[in-house]
Amino acid sequence: MSPVVLSILGLVALLLVGVPFWVSMGLGTVAMLATTNVLPLTLIGEALFEGVDSFALIAIPLFVLTGDAMVRTGLGEKLLNFAEATFGSMRAGFGTSTVMGCGLFACISGSDAADAAAVGRLTMDRLVAKGYPKPYACALVASGACTGILIPPSIAYIIIGLVLGVSSSTLFLAAFVPGVIVLVSVMLTNAVINRIKGYERSTGSFDFGRWLRAGWEARFALSIPLIILGGIYSGIFTPTESAAVAVAVAVITGLLQGRLTLADFPAMLGTSARVCGVVLPIIAVALLFSQALTVLDVPQKFVAFVMAFGTDRTTIILLFLAIWVISGMFMETGPNIVVLGPLLWPLAQAVDMHQVHFCVFMITTLGLGFITPPFGLNLFVMSGLTRTPVALIAVHALPFAVVMVGVSALIGFVPEISLFALPR
Repeated sequence: MSPVVLSILGLVALLLVGVPFWVSMGLGTVAMLATTNVLPLTLIGEALFEGVDSFALIAIPLFVLTGDAMVRTGLGEKLLNFAEATFGSMRAGFGTSTVMGCGLFACISGSDAADAAAVGRLTMDRLVAKGYPKPYACALVASGACTGILIPPSIAYIIIGLVLGVSSSTLFLAAFVPGVIVLVSVMLTNAVINRIKGYERSTGSFDFGRWLRAGWEARFALSIPLIILGGIYSGIFTPTESAAVAVAVAVITGLLQGRLTLADFPAMLGTSARVCGVVLPIIAVALLFSQALTVLDVPQKFVAFVMAFGTDRTTIILLFLAIWVISGMFMETGPNIVVLGPLLWPLAQAVDMHQVHFCVFMITTLGLGFITPPFGLNLFVMSGLTRTPVALIAVHALPFAVVMVGVSALIGFVPEISLFALPR
């Protein structure tokens, strides 16, 4: 058995016994380098540092910090009030408003788990009061929060842009419409289920005056996603710069309104530090692992093996879909990106898939992993918030997962959904 296979099997064995991912991958990479001699072991320290020495990665803690500031200052609640004023008169109005709130929060935090935690805290009691069973309400918030990595700005797109050498701004531009399609699909699925089950029966007509008042009260909250997305899409800011401006606006607004004090800063900074403490070691060791695989021609050998069966573009897209759905069930998005991205991108090139299309297709499909067990991070977040069994939430999330697989397939087979907005 080759040293590469043995190293990968060792890596998998460490994961199965509960060793943290970045430690398992780091040890597996060292073993691979030591047994193959493709790269000197003395370069490991330098390679690890260079892997995270990127200006784009500064955006990750800044977006997390912005989201935390939105929750602490009450701006997140104002976003949800605006969403309810917009959709609350519909039959499934508050459920739809909750999903819309997830989408608005996704435009700020770039993280699924943060999205689920923030929106869940603000909406769970009201969803149950409206008639939704608690497990279904948890599944609804968890599914809507999947847009946290799908609607820009997104930590996942920053990572895949770094790994595959694609501009984050370009990916944000391409990802917006696919992310909105996923958001709308969750809303429609909830509306259909609500029609069948009769959970929520909101009545009334759209109140334009209430909508204007809610919009005015949420003006500072709404300005933050506008600053982030408007700055990036207009070319005024890079994603990192837009994140810094968004943090400044959220913090200054909170201080001026008296909803934020200097005593809150250590906890806010600690939240961002914990997120970086999880993400950055994974990126560092996974990039080194990917470099070792590339030097050993593993991606090229994998492409040759698959293409030997005469595989066409349709089959490749279905293969990607299956790989990403299954891998998303067992591993977080970050590790999946840095491991599977470099491995599968040469196969996508073999069937002339556009690099941006490949990235959007991959992230959209991996986003499904947040509501599919056994990993299903959003399921665990909602379970922790409400003390509802994870398995029960997962059962209610199944219809949303099925619809999201369909949306992912649509994005895979129709590249123009993600490419039409790019400059020609």
